[in-house]
Amino acid sequence: MTDNEDRTIHPKRLTKADIARIKASLPKMIDLSGPSDKKDSEIEFVLEQNKDEICVPLSGETIMSFRKYAEMLKEKNKVMNLTSITDDEGIAMKHFVDSLTIAPIIEKERDAKQKMGITLIDVGTGAGFPGIPLKINDRSIKLTLLDSLAKRLNFLKDVAAELGLEKVDFVHSRAEDAGRDPKYREKFDVATARAVANLPVLCEYCLPFVKKGGCFIAMKGKLEEELESGKKAIALLGGEIEEVKEFTLPGTDINRTIVVIRKVKQTPKSYPRQAGKPAKDPII
Repeated sequence: MTDNEDRTIHPKRLTKADIARIKASLPKMIDLSGPSDKKDSEIEFVLEQNKDEICVPLSGETIMSFRKYAEMLKEKNKVMNLTSITDDEGIAMKHFVDSLTIAPIIEKERDAKQKMGITLIDVGTGAGFPGIPLKINDRSIKLTLLDSLAKRLNFLKDVAAELGLEKVDFVHSRAEDAGRDPKYREKFDVATARAVANLPVLCEYCLPFVKKGGCFIAMKGKLEEELESGKKAIALLGGEIEEVKEFTLPGTDINRTIVVIRKVKQTPKSYPRQAGKPAKDPII
């Protein structure tokens, strides 16, 4: 080949038949989503759809945290009984959205006290509801999760670490025992509990943790006569009913009731009674 010769390599021209064969060999649709995107979208869809109903704005970071929490919950539930609700829509609605229905009350407490880092104890937290969703929504909360089962708390420690949740304490104890401990007694701005017992029992579990001026937020189903039977316990333990909010969980036919009980005076030293006594002999 001389210096004057053309060194360009000319590729073979594709015929119409070649192009047709290539098109036929390509997939009709390329799925660029990962294997968990469909499930993630269900979590995101339910949260986004109901954020206005629960008056809680949700950031992209918040939704990512809820996705990871749901994933960890389902994975752990394979070896440990944490929840009977295992589908993404159910977890998002019946655990996450339900927990966030009290977020506006927490925000109101924070504003009234004019302080960031409101202290909150979730009594009988179980798989972390409502405490963890509230913390994901407002990371300034100083959260204490109390449960009688160490395995559940170990799972929640993993969740907090994975989601980067700081200022979270874990207390392995019966509520009656912790409520008499000076370390926890009347140390919290807010106590919460989600349907772990009837109202008179819940009050004996939770009001001893609340500072005078703070509040206990009870999350219940339909209360009916329970509210009336709880009045004696509420008054005896230093509380006063401030608000009762009845509603249907958005997008469902599930009846929910939130009872806000203000702590107006200190709980008598004789309460809570010894472990097991409040449930066997409730104050009514």
